[in-house]
Amino acid sequence: MLRHLSIHNYALIDALDIELDEGLTILTGETGAGKSVMMGAISLLTGDRADSKVLANREGKAVVEGVFEKVTEGMKEAFDANDLDWNDGQVIVRREISANGRSRAFINDSPVTLPLLAELAGGMVDIHSQHSNRLLSRQEHQLRIIDSMADNSDLLADYRKDFARFASMRVKIRKIREARERNRENRQFRAFQLEQLTRINPKRGELAEVEKTFDILSGADELRNSLNSAAYSLSMADVSAISLIGEAGTSLDNVDFTLFETPESEGPGLMERLQNAYIELKDIGDTISRIASGIESDPARLAKADARLRELYEAVKRFKVEDYDKLVDLYESLKAENEDATGGNDLLAELESEAKALGEKLKEKAEKISRSRENAAATFSKTLNEAAKPLGLKNLRFEVCMEQGKLTPDGKDTVEFYCSFNKNQPMMPLAQSASGGEMARLTLCIKAITAGKLKLPTVIFDEIDTGVSGDIADRMGSMMAEIAAGMQVLAITHLPQVAAKGRSHLLVYKQDEKERTVSNVRRLNPEERVRELARMLSGREINSAALDNARSLLQG
Repeated sequence: MLRHLSIHNYALIDALDIELDEGLTILTGETGAGKSVMMGAISLLTGDRADSKVLANREGKAVVEGVFEKVTEGMKEAFDANDLDWNDGQVIVRREISANGRSRAFINDSPVTLPLLAELAGGMVDIHSQHSNRLLSRQEHQLRIIDSMADNSDLLADYRKDFARFASMRVKIRKIREARERNRENRQFRAFQLEQLTRINPKRGELAEVEKTFDILSGADELRNSLNSAAYSLSMADVSAISLIGEAGTSLDNVDFTLFETPESEGPGLMERLQNAYIELKDIGDTISRIASGIESDPARLAKADARLRELYEAVKRFKVEDYDKLVDLYESLKAENEDATGGNDLLAELESEAKALGEKLKEKAEKISRSRENAAATFSKTLNEAAKPLGLKNLRFEVCMEQGKLTPDGKDTVEFYCSFNKNQPMMPLAQSASGGEMARLTLCIKAITAGKLKLPTVIFDEIDTGVSGDIADRMGSMMAEIAAGMQVLAITHLPQVAAKGRSHLLVYKQDEKERTVSNVRRLNPEERVRELARMLSGREINSAALDNARSLLQG
């Protein structure tokens, strides 16, 4: 339910903060007092487009905020899916409009797009006015009404689970078929590529190994000479590095180095370090000698490595890939495609068989859903025709027309409401057949029938009682009160018969300030309600008869 409404710098409203109650809340006020301004502000919370012209003070921004409480737990999934905070059923919706025309929307302080705002707000508040019945005129909403009457949510959930799997399988089948078609179109070219690469047979990491081999073989003599020279200097020369270190060690054998060490000295002594250097240099010399002995000039191997390098370099250019790794990727991809092409027929046949079986299963489930809808549609039509008679629609003929087509996530049915309000009027779609007053009464009847099933926390009726009076107005007020027993209802009305049914009463009024006129809203106490109803009954001049009549309306 809409617990708190805040409007700032919006048209005639400077600053408005009101608490709203459960049950039926009535909003009244003279024509032009600002009721439509309030509705325009509330409509922003449902995703309607904004216009910077609504700013009263163009140096600031217009802000409309609604605090919704007791939002149904069923909406939590949608909040989680859109990464929005779920505060135990409390939802704060805010719209901001800047002077440059920019509009921003927030849900629980997270920015959202207008389509998402409209989607989520549609589960929290439903606005109906004499001239705006878009929701009721939409076939998807009409189907939702029938489903709520059919109480087939479990059937639909089971069906939609299988339909999602069926749709996924159809996508896989389509992709396999498209891949096969692409393969057919490119078969000769891809087969030629695979044949050429199979002959080359590039292996991952091979290019680096061949380049290494080539570098060694192409510079074998120079490498071997350099290594032998280094080994000679280290250990083979008459005056080699190793022999000199050995002589140095002999010379130092008789020196007592402890005489020169300080208490702070750490690590091995000088003789130990010299011995380690001797061992390390000897090992280096042996390793260099071993490497040098393994290098041989081999013109045949060099020629083979050179030929392989040229072949791999040329392949990278010929197949127009970035580098050698991409060449190997292409080769492996072509081999995988070839394997898929040989085994793809079995997979496609298996998927098509499974999809066919699932499709038959879906048809059976869709048929069950259709039967539940047909039964509900018949009951709904009969109930609505009866419920509308006390509201002056005695000639109403209402039917739910259902047609079956291809399977969709909602089954195979399309639903459209048809009606006629006069004996000589043909049955036509609801959106085309009803006048404003007739649509208002019909809307109210539908709300009364479905109030407990659609689970909308808040419904706003904006002067939907226009065009009626007397006993019918009283009956419409009673019907709104009945609806409000299970949800929050806000009703803007000019009819005292309707206004008297409210649990609480808000008055919208204008007042003049120094430089401008502004709209305000205040809650009426019992005596103020009597005077407001008397005004609605008799106009500006309130007499005792109007006051007595007003009290009578409130009592009963």
